[in-house]
Amino acid sequence: MNIYAYICFLAALSILLGFITSKISARVQSTIAITAAAMVCSLLVWILGSFGWFKIDVIAKNVMEQIDFKSFLLNGILGFLLFAGSLGVKLPVLKDQKWEITAFALISTLISTFLIALLIWTPANLIGLPIDFIYCVVFGALISPTDPIAVLAIIKNLRAPKRLSMQVEGESLFNDGVGLVIFVTVFAVAFGGQDTSVANIFSLFMHEAIGGILFGFLLGFIAHVLISSTDDGSMEILITLTIPTAGFMFASNILHVSGALAMVVAGIMIGNWTRRSGFSEQSQRYLDHFWEMIDHFLNSLLFFLIGFALLLVDFEFYGIVLMIIAIPVCLISRYLSLWIPFKGMQQFRTYNPYTLKIMTWGGLRGGLALAMALSIPSKTAFAGSIDVKDLILVMTYAVVMFSILVQGSTIEPMIRKSKTVDPNREEYLQPSKH
Repeated sequence: MNIYAYICFLAALSILLGFITSKISARVQSTIAITAAAMVCSLLVWILGSFGWFKIDVIAKNVMEQIDFKSFLLNGILGFLLFAGSLGVKLPVLKDQKWEITAFALISTLISTFLIALLIWTPANLIGLPIDFIYCVVFGALISPTDPIAVLAIIKNLRAPKRLSMQVEGESLFNDGVGLVIFVTVFAVAFGGQDTSVANIFSLFMHEAIGGILFGFLLGFIAHVLISSTDDGSMEILITLTIPTAGFMFASNILHVSGALAMVVAGIMIGNWTRRSGFSEQSQRYLDHFWEMIDHFLNSLLFFLIGFALLLVDFEFYGIVLMIIAIPVCLISRYLSLWIPFKGMQQFRTYNPYTLKIMTWGGLRGGLALAMALSIPSKTAFAGSIDVKDLILVMTYAVVMFSILVQGSTIEPMIRKSKTVDPNREEYLQPSKH
């Protein structure tokens, strides 16, 4: 069978699995349930394979390798997921939270990247694993972006305070784009032989980030003009499809700018400007429904593949030790990277007292981190005699699974408590003290 056939069957399995888990437990968020079920299935496949049953583990691993999880996400569905997510961002609320989202998405991501690198590099060398610091920075860059798809659904279902919800949602969208830019920049230095001068690194970062944002504005404007010039509802929706398809590919593969940031910017423009003045009445009704269906379908498939990505991970002694260390390190770094800018902003605003806790515990890692880890070339960098890619992949998988299964399934009580602090009033502006 070809890759398309594999994806068709896996997509059907992910939907069937989502249907079954929803019948078993309606309280568990679907993406969490699908990931858990897929991980159990992959463990079962591994166990059966270890007994020599039809070499089912080899077959399953071969399928996962042929699909190429990295290309499937980074060069495929990522554009759809980010565009669909940004369509629902309300610009007035985003403007009100612009400084918080900027600080969390940019400053916190940078702090987290280097803090994780330091906290992984130090114990690794203490246990006799001579891993270069730059490779620890690569891990910090790929694991710092949050991917709170599952927790966003919980926040929306529970109707968390709007400002708190926007902080999580806005940070996650821009965080993905910024994090991917940071990873591409660090990756070029670690594996691409790029000049390590500050000026060159800054130039790489700015080209990806600013270029992606500007191209996103251009995409959004062109789509707005085309949509405004027709009253054909079907054509209007089809035009939006060109953004995460041709638009994403053009940004990433031809202009070599951040396609992720371009999708977020274009999505916000279409979801606010075009929604208000460009779409026909029919399209306004169907826009959200159409993209919610695409988003739900691709998320189901993505989280199903995350569960089965276990088959691609090789567990060794040093990898297991670092895997155990990586989980608390990422949580601590996430908290501290948010706490630093948060304390500064508290001088000017009063926030819901659960904001920092929810953003820390609700900052899930997902498919983006795994895809970036899988993009690292094999057998090009070593820590002693161990392939650096294997070490980074096992740490990444551990953090991703812990965040989805443990953090994602236990965030709900915290969100409920945030509503009881002041049920009739959300976070409010506090007059400047200066």
